[in-house]
Amino acid sequence: MGRLDGKIILLSAAAQGIGRAAAIAFAKEGAKVIATDIDKSKLQELEKYPGIQIQVLDVTKREQIENLAKEIERIDVLCNIAGFVHHGTILECEEQDWNFVMDLNVRSMYLMIKTFLPKMIKQKSGNIINMSSVASSIKGVVNRCVYSTSKAAVIGLTKSVAADFIEQGIRCNCVCPGTVDTPSLQERIKARPNPEQALKDFLARQRIGRIATAEEVAHLFVYLASDESAYMTGNEVIIDGGWSL
Repeated sequence: MGRLDGKIILLSAAAQGIGRAAAIAFAKEGAKVIATDIDKSKLQELEKYPGIQIQVLDVTKREQIENLAKEIERIDVLCNIAGFVHHGTILECEEQDWNFVMDLNVRSMYLMIKTFLPKMIKQKSGNIINMSSVASSIKGVVNRCVYSTSKAAVIGLTKSVAADFIEQGIRCNCVCPGTVDTPSLQERIKARPNPEQALKDFLARQRIGRIATAEEVAHLFVYLASDESAYMTGNEVIIDGGWSL
């Protein structure tokens, strides 16, 4: 028996990185996975995995989310993974940068939860997993002003939803990774003036001595999506190799 047999899981940002690893891990454990992203070409690569169906979705667009909800009768687990990492202090964060990051990292979760939570309440059961970060209210990190602000907001949103709907059978937790080896990280490293030094800097702050893999974070998503974590709600679950210690 798979750990997620019979569960219907909807997740965003499934085309690459942690989202892709989570979608594959969910499917391998027996879940029916609805994998969404704005990148259709990369999303199509997931169709080869049994149990995964794909759907192009911009999670910042309310109408697209509501149209998708009309096609989904039941949802057991909602995973909000979409996000963007902005590099810079508050002085290097323009208003358009602030608005973009808060829209994608926080407002999209508001839209997804607000749309799909009523289905879960009607079912009298549901599980929401949000993507936050150690760079949030957990730890101050240089050059991550708006990103850390958005991820702190995700922790607040998670706890609020958990507290408000626990008696209706709803759980809500968030995953707080440290540095993870994803295409996003590689792009940020290459964008720095000295990519070699940027990589050394990332490694230096990992007390465990290496950067996490997307698959390692996906294992945590599987646990939180499964009934093994049935007594957990309202938690920010840290997986950072000791960075926040």
